[in-house]
Amino acid sequence: MIVQKLYVRQSRQLLALSRRAPISGRFLSTETPVDTALRTPSARPIDPIQKSEEVKEGVTPKSQWAKWQQSSRHSHRTTPGEKNKTNKFLFHRFSEDKFQSTGTQMQEIYDPKDLITNPIKPSEITLELLLASGTHMGHSTSRWNPQNSRYIFGIREGVHIISLDVTASHLRRAAKVVEEVAARGGIILFAGTRKGQKQAVVRAAELAKGYHIFERWIPGSLTNGQQILGHCETKVVNALDEELPEFKMDLADRPTLKPDLVVCLNPLENVVLLHECGLNNVPTIGVIDTDADPTRVTYPIPANDDSLRAISLISGVLGRAGEAGQERRLAMAKQGKTTYAPITEKELRLDPLTGLVPGAEQGQQK
Repeated sequence: MIVQKLYVRQSRQLLALSRRAPISGRFLSTETPVDTALRTPSARPIDPIQKSEEVKEGVTPKSQWAKWQQSSRHSHRTTPGEKNKTNKFLFHRFSEDKFQSTGTQMQEIYDPKDLITNPIKPSEITLELLLASGTHMGHSTSRWNPQNSRYIFGIREGVHIISLDVTASHLRRAAKVVEEVAARGGIILFAGTRKGQKQAVVRAAELAKGYHIFERWIPGSLTNGQQILGHCETKVVNALDEELPEFKMDLADRPTLKPDLVVCLNPLENVVLLHECGLNNVPTIGVIDTDADPTRVTYPIPANDDSLRAISLISGVLGRAGEAGQERRLAMAKQGKTTYAPITEKELRLDPLTGLVPGAEQGQQK
């Protein structure tokens, strides 16, 4: 009776063991299971100096990489920028030679800072690039400004979508404004005080030969500029941007310079800057999101102001436009032509308060 109960109780487990594998084979086998998924070539770590198992035409990838590295290290005819591009290209070719046997095709490596280091021109703006940069993403419908209704394409899951056609057209118009101001020798100021916008602002100002602010705007820099910016150094240059040190002493009593155009990448945090520009009749360009007021700037660009990639794209396009304007101005200056009336020596020596030459009679007019 006891044996019968034991057999009934353990029969199910014995049957299950017999179905999986023979008992003798399970306990007597000395082989260990191997996970073939971990042995795929794509899972191996990428090491540029590791010797490959395959040798092609008697030259290993290790020797190729060492030869490329040595040649690029001892090349003195290339600039630092060209060296970086050369090293990236050589590493890309090395990776192609190493992994071509696995069936993998190496594509172009994405660099998130490429929009800053190598920005595109205004003529190269496409809707696909604007879409990939996230310029179409607005804020939730509860935070929108009704004055932005003409820039909104629709609503997606409670979020406003900005029309990319409107963004592209307004961005091209702003780029044209920046180019014309730079071509006429105007002063362009780029302002972006949010975290992460520093590189984009500095790069755009460098291309357009303008000025930049990436920390904070000091209130009164335009309305009370003589007291705040009076200690800043001012230079006198000719049409070819060559400094004229002989006129430096004549600038001691001159009023502070004001920008001819201000590009603001985050208008919500720089309301004081835009207000002072309005008081001094300084045109402005601003990136307007769905929660911002488009009437605060002269030339709005409806786009997402929270995306660093979108800001990098917009600032790079405007910087390229300023660069094109500066090149056109210098080319005309070499031919003896200027798009503005150059200041004369007499006008430079005028008293800014009375409008007279120092030491002249009171009846002399300006």
